[in-house]
Amino acid sequence: MRRVVITGLGLITPVGSGRQTVWQALLEGRSGIGPVTSFDTSEFPVHIGAEVKDFAPEPYVRRQPVENLGRASQMAVAAARMALDDAGLDLVSRDRRRSGVSMGTTSGEPWFVERYNDIRKAEGLEAIPGEIFPKYPSHVIPTNIAIEFDLRGPCLMIPTACAAGNYAIGYGFDLIRAGRTDVMLAGGADAFSRITYMGFARLGAIAKERCQPFDKNRKGMVPGEGAAVLVLEAAEQAAARGAKIYAEVLGYGISCDAHHMTAAHPEGEGAVRAMATALRESKRGTQDVDYISAHGTGTPTNDRVESIAVRALFGERAPRVPLSSIKSMIGHTMGAASAIEAAACALALDTGMIPPTINFEEPDPECDLDYVPNEARRTNPRVVLNNAYAFGGNNASLCLARFE
Repeated sequence: MRRVVITGLGLITPVGSGRQTVWQALLEGRSGIGPVTSFDTSEFPVHIGAEVKDFAPEPYVRRQPVENLGRASQMAVAAARMALDDAGLDLVSRDRRRSGVSMGTTSGEPWFVERYNDIRKAEGLEAIPGEIFPKYPSHVIPTNIAIEFDLRGPCLMIPTACAAGNYAIGYGFDLIRAGRTDVMLAGGADAFSRITYMGFARLGAIAKERCQPFDKNRKGMVPGEGAAVLVLEAAEQAAARGAKIYAEVLGYGISCDAHHMTAAHPEGEGAVRAMATALRESKRGTQDVDYISAHGTGTPTNDRVESIAVRALFGERAPRVPLSSIKSMIGHTMGAASAIEAAACALALDTGMIPPTINFEEPDPECDLDYVPNEARRTNPRVVLNNAYAFGGNNASLCLARFE
């Protein structure tokens, strides 16, 4: 079993694009949440979102017509190019059959479904162009990355909704560890969508003003969009070429609550199993964990259940382990969420800083852990957990460590 490391980070987020820009914004506690501009929300009771502003795909999408790609694919390709540049990885001299793509998403390319509906409503079924349909399915996102960089190894999409990024990184890790590939571009991507927004609005899950994870007065999540791609590489290969190593992937754990379509198990049973499995696979214990990147959506139920799960697994040590949610700043970027958060974990290990949970004003007796309120903190973590939970009871925890 080979060791697997992270050597490149590509990020497209509501607080900016690129590793340095995003990390600085997170440490400063800047918010990318504001009034929705990409469509009319006047028919909804809520009007805020976390959109990616001023994104131009043309500098990044070079081998394909930009207009043939949906927004999620455009952001994914951009994040992949950023990650490869950051890793300093020259693919030209490598065996393309041993380089692959593993991505996660919630919605694939929903813009094409929305366009289908708009055209059908306005002009009728006969007016719908046939080329819409092949551009929608979720598998087009990793396919477009593979086409862009001529990668001929495994190419797959794991559409496990809000936990998908962790799933995708975990599977990429498995492929390298088992010797099937040498390099994997792994992460997640989702575009801002009327479909997603309407769904969460109908559930009453969207906050009206801001996202306040773990705060007593939290009112809900904020839908967002973005993409993150991590370059995963065999450690011996990375060392041989003198690459900068942000972190090592030690292991991951996945579970399914099988409890409810949208609600988590009330005692966090699946979340506990995912964290425990990640630590067991990583040959680490709860005493080794220095920071937890929370799923932390800002909904009353999610934050309470995640806190219960951490207390159940970590016991008396739970209040001493810093835990924060960057969704307070970037919103919930769906399938990209845990991939962006994994990149933040890698940067925390590399820089020694952990990002805050902003908008934290009043502690909740049911959420009684250390949520790193409002200000970044230097803790020099050595081992971190990245938690992600999704509809359908999908749970995934990823364990990263400082490379030694």
